[in-house]
Amino acid sequence: MSAPYDNIIIGAGHNGLICACYLAKAGRRVLVLERRPVVGGAVCTEEIVPGYKFDVGSSAHIMFRSTPIMEELGLAAHGLEYIEMDPWAFHPIAGQPGGISFYRDLEKTCASIAVVSPRDADAYRDFIARFGEINEGVFETFMRPPTPGGIFGTIFKRNLFKPLSRRLWSSLDTARQLMTSYGRLIEETFESEAVRTALFWLAAQSGPSPDEIATGDLVGWQAMIHKHGAWRAKGGSGALTQALARCLESMGGEIITDAPVTRITSGSAGRARLEVQTADRAFFARSVTAACHVQTTFLNLLDPALCPSDLRHRVSHLRVGNGFGMIVRHAVSELPHYEGQPLNDQGISPVHGSLQLLCPSRAYLRHAYLDYQRGEPPRDPAVLAMTFSALDPTLAPPGKHVLFTWAQYHPYALSNGEDWDAIAEREADKIYEVVCRYAPNMRGALIDRYIQTPLEIERKLGLLRANVMHLEMSLDQMFFFRPLPELSTYRTPIPGLYLTGASTHPGGGVFGASGRNTAQVVNQDLHRRKI
Repeated sequence: MSAPYDNIIIGAGHNGLICACYLAKAGRRVLVLERRPVVGGAVCTEEIVPGYKFDVGSSAHIMFRSTPIMEELGLAAHGLEYIEMDPWAFHPIAGQPGGISFYRDLEKTCASIAVVSPRDADAYRDFIARFGEINEGVFETFMRPPTPGGIFGTIFKRNLFKPLSRRLWSSLDTARQLMTSYGRLIEETFESEAVRTALFWLAAQSGPSPDEIATGDLVGWQAMIHKHGAWRAKGGSGALTQALARCLESMGGEIITDAPVTRITSGSAGRARLEVQTADRAFFARSVTAACHVQTTFLNLLDPALCPSDLRHRVSHLRVGNGFGMIVRHAVSELPHYEGQPLNDQGISPVHGSLQLLCPSRAYLRHAYLDYQRGEPPRDPAVLAMTFSALDPTLAPPGKHVLFTWAQYHPYALSNGEDWDAIAEREADKIYEVVCRYAPNMRGALIDRYIQTPLEIERKLGLLRANVMHLEMSLDQMFFFRPLPELSTYRTPIPGLYLTGASTHPGGGVFGASGRNTAQVVNQDLHRRKI
């Protein structure tokens, strides 16, 4: 047996690669095994339609640029470049030319809201000030392993030393707002239906329903976007993971693709604690980090002899949910023309670089959610449209564009006897029709498309039951509860086995905090010879 690796990472998604890069930077011998023929996981860009670069998972990188990861790993030197989305969100309003635009600059955003409701512009300014301070503390907890002492200590520190925080946290009403649902919080804070709807649809992107308790901060978190901005990787979402792969290899790390792992078991000799098996090879390591779904790790890959039966049972009962969305990637001949939005001579408006919130009312979104609860595709899907070729012409041929449409709510398991493969075209047509209602010029503009139903999302990306967050992002599965209390610090009861990725703290999205946090834990244990 050759000398074991210090760490083998299973899965080349962005968190797995970030973890690998930090370990390699610390001088560790690292191997990444990826089941697909390309790296990236759910942060990947492919030319599915010739000439068009389609993201097959995430598209907007809302949180990554708020971390120090790009600078710490020197990713710019490996070709990574970001373009800011500003405005970062746009809500067109029927009969109200211009709509509401959300800019990084708070005052520009308030000016846009004031056209619809001056009172709500003032309310939004105050709301962002209050939740901005709260979320500075939340962000601190996201950037390290979660423990009750660490989380409450951060809150106490900010409460003790910052006057604004003292005022906020002395108010029981602020605590109540955090514990209420985002639907209730939006309704009590704002009066305009247009403003309420825009914020409703933004908050819904993390998955929980508008009425779930302790979700108030899903709308408050956008205060961090006003501080750090929202970003788009030039060349496609996968440009991030491609740069990470180049970074890792430049530091001596290894990546093997087309290598689905079949088993994690005990190491057979020497310093190897664990053995990782693929279909035709076995690799040995002092430690293993599973950057795949926590249920895939414990229920499919890990040798049952290594795992207490009670832990397997608890992992099997984590709430993955029933999916909550589908996405269609379109190649189109032109961009959507929204009423009242000026176009330049190339047919591009500033809002084309934003998240376009195509949801006419809160009632509309609730009706879609009720269909989802019945296990049926939504009769009228709410849509988030993205046209990033307006910011980045490298995504499409000259004069052509990409249109990505994420829609909710779409159950993975259907209760009406239908099959996702059979109804994919029909449901994709419904999503495109929503775009056409807001921008009639899009009728006849479709060239080709790639449909990612919930079933296709699971098949291609390994996201069980099409939950892009791995596990539901509710309070009982967040912070030191994610995925379970005994697994929340990235360590597991199995010596040498660690977890990273969306199944762990702080959850889903293109953030990278989990990969960075896990690397610190693994490197610390390697240094202390715990593994």
